[in-house]
Order: sequence, then C-alpha cells, then structure tokens
Amino acid sequence: MEVAAAAAASTPRHKVKKQINLFYCAECEELALKIAAASDAIQLQSINWRNFPDGFPNLFINNAHDIRGQHVAFLASFSSPAVIFEQISVIFALPKLFIASFTLVLPFFPTGSFERVEEEGDVATAFTLARVLSMIPKSRGGPTSVVIYDIHALQERFYFGDDVLPCFETGIPLLLQRLSQLPDADNITIAFPDDGAWKRFHKSLVNFPMVVCAKVREGDKRIVRIKEGNPEGRHVVIVDDLVQSGGTLRECQKVLAAHGAAKVSAYVTHAVFPNKSYERFMTANSAGPGDQFAYFWITDSCPQTIKAINQEPPFEVLSLASSIADALQI
Repeated sequence: MEVAAAAAASTPRHKVKKQINLFYCAECEELALKIAAASDAIQLQSINWRNFPDGFPNLFINNAHDIRGQHVAFLASFSSPAVIFEQISVIFALPKLFIASFTLVLPFFPTGSFERVEEEGDVATAFTLARVLSMIPKSRGGPTSVVIYDIHALQERFYFGDDVLPCFETGIPLLLQRLSQLPDADNITIAFPDDGAWKRFHKSLVNFPMVVCAKVREGDKRIVRIKEGNPEGRHVVIVDDLVQSGGTLRECQKVLAAHGAAKVSAYVTHAVFPNKSYERFMTANSAGPGDQFAYFWITDSCPQTIKAINQEPPFEVLSLASSIADALQI
C-alpha cells in the first residue's frame, strides 16, 4: 500500500487545462478560429454585433446563461476609435455574467506610442486607454487578466491600475522559430532601428551578432546611420515592435545594404501601416533587388492589415494563435 502511494506521489501530474469560452470581435474571427484550432481547451462563443438606426451598438452576448461558472476570454482589436466603444461595452458586460474568470486578449495596444507629454497640452492617450481598461469589473474569480503583445514602451505597464492584471507577452519566439528554418540561419545578424528597440529586444536575441542604427541630424535632415556593429556579408533582420509609415525601416534597409549586407529582412509584431503604407514594401513595387526586403515578417495582431496584405511578398505572417492559446492557460 505504501509502495503504491509512493509510486503515485512520484508520478508527474499533468496540469489540467482550463476550458475557455472565447468570444471575439468581428474583425478577429480568423484569428479566433486559429486559436481554437491550436487548443482543444478553447470553445468559440459568439456575439451579435448590431447597430440601432442611429448608429449606436445593439449588442447581444449569445449563451450568456450557459457560461456561468466558466472561464471566459474576449479577443479584441482596437483598430480604430469607431470600434472601441462597442467592444468596451462587451468587455465590461462579460465579467458580470457570474463567470469564473475573465481574460481580455488585446494583442495590439494601439495608443502605446502616445505615452509621453513633451509639452504642456499633450494628451498621453496610452495612459487614458490603460485607465479605461483598469476599470473592467471583477469576475467571481477576481481581477481581469489583460494579455498584450509587445507594448510599445515597457513603462506603460505602470499605467494600469491594481484592479486588473496585465500580462505582457512577446512575438519574438515566433521570429526565432522562423529564423531557425532559414537556409542561412547561421548567417543572421539582428539590427535595431534605434536604441529604444535595442533596449526592448536585445536580451531575447543575445545569440545573434547585432547592429544598432540611429538617426543623426545633418543640417535640416535626420539621417539614419549605423551606430555600432557590422552588417557586411550577413543576412540582417531589422527588429522592432511596430511599423507605421515604414520610413525608418526603409532608411535602415538602405544603410545596411550600402554597408555590404547580403540580404535585409524585417520583423515587427504590429503591422499598423495606415493609409496602405505597406504597399511601398511589396516586391512588385520595389525599384530593384537593392531596394527589396528578402522577408518582412509580421504577426496577425492587426487583422485588417493582414487581410489587406494577403501574404503578398515579401510579407509573411507569423500567427500569434498558439501563443495566445498558451497565454489563456496562465
């Protein structure tokens, strides 16, 4: 009897996965389907996203009674101010449905680059959005967990109040996995467009040689220069958290190529690309081989961009689905 008990005690116990009911906004449907496919512990639920004649949301959470006592998550995309209110309405309603726990998955924190007040009158909207999310009601299990990927400035974790639990994840493991699959995986150098990107990511990429770029002022212009490192003969991958117009990435590519880089690629977690600025990176629109990115890796944190790009070269999507599925088990 004692032998059997000892054997049972020495047998490793497998952690039982939480069964998650995952709701999602309309533009995140494709990512939600991938998350559910990545884990048998996730069941998709639905919301009727409707509007009254005056344009204000007319929302209905399906199976609201059936999710009582269960773990619930919501996959959000605050891609524009126009869609934030309807999603906030659902986010504030779900924890009050007597659920066991609530997790908000917001892959891209959209106001993250507006975190500073440089002169009196500036409004730091990153702080505003963090305060709004900090007001999410508690569920029966306690505070809401908020999962965010590669928030623009690490100090923004302190913008959230004590009534939510921010969980900051990163897309870098997806990049590392993809780099290991390249035929020239032993010839990779990582480049950062500025000191901020280096501070943010270099500890996750210590096994690679590094190049750090910087913007310097020459007369009335700001020019990208290599601050340290040598790209000659290397496949250089520029790493940053997000891209907007892409002007800095373009300038970095030109400087790296001029200094002898064999190839230049890029990775960003959040492909914002307002006003179709992704078009300037497409292989079909390049001026020639010296103007091209070999690869441009992005995640699916910005669903509308992913749909518009449609895997057009050099873009390649590294999906956050498995990572989000894992984060929901924390």
